[in-house]
Amino acid sequence: MKKVFTLLLVFAVCFSVFAGGASEKKTANRIVVGATPEPHAEMLRLVEDDMKSAGYELVVKEFTDYVTPNTALEDGEIDANFFQHLPYMNSFNNEHGYHLVNAGGIHIEPLALYSKKVSSVGDLKDGAVIAIPNDPTNEGRALLLLASCGLIGLKDVSNLESTPMDIVSNPKNLRFSEIEAASLPRVLEDVDGAVINGNYAIPAGLNASKDGLAVEGADSPYVNIIAVKEGNKSNPAVVALVNALQSQKVRQWVNDRYPNGEVVPVF
Repeated sequence: MKKVFTLLLVFAVCFSVFAGGASEKKTANRIVVGATPEPHAEMLRLVEDDMKSAGYELVVKEFTDYVTPNTALEDGEIDANFFQHLPYMNSFNNEHGYHLVNAGGIHIEPLALYSKKVSSVGDLKDGAVIAIPNDPTNEGRALLLLASCGLIGLKDVSNLESTPMDIVSNPKNLRFSEIEAASLPRVLEDVDGAVINGNYAIPAGLNASKDGLAVEGADSPYVNIIAVKEGNKSNPAVVALVNALQSQKVRQWVNDRYPNGEVVPVF
């Protein structure tokens, strides 16, 4: 009797492991997407039911920096991410030897120069300190914005990865503080101005149209994309996600949520 009980117990454990493995296979219909909180994670949650109707469970994993979501995607910890523009992804690939590709463009968040000390570009004093993102692509993007409003001159305005070393004219003798993008809203009080990405400006209560001293134009190449690992662009779950985001529902939500153009759909 004891042997029979032992055999039954072993059978039960084996069946449980097998059943658990079979259950795990059902996660093939789940897509895990990394995103920064606003507006990316909010937009993803907006289409959770649409993805469910298409047969997929959408899991949103939030990140608060620009490095970890790409590392997680390259390592296979997530299936896609939604936080970056194409020039940043291309630069990241080149720098780290990653293999990320664009699965679809969704929106643009205009970059802007903000200040708590002056109300116009012309009011910036000689030697003013301007904080800019310290990652190569967004730093170049910030400098292009400053060049577009006449604050500086650049060696090559077509170079998306310009650095302060590429400044050829600086009439106001501006000084630049290179800071991690997520920290820029927190240092705004301590500098004369800061060029801040939309997804960090918005949660900080900054409105590009109302508060920006200089705002990126609508012709900007910095469209925010769904990024995936090379070879996964045609994955049905990825295609379903891009279709869900490139919808009238999302367009209307963006227009209603950001009526002043802080976020602009590109589809």
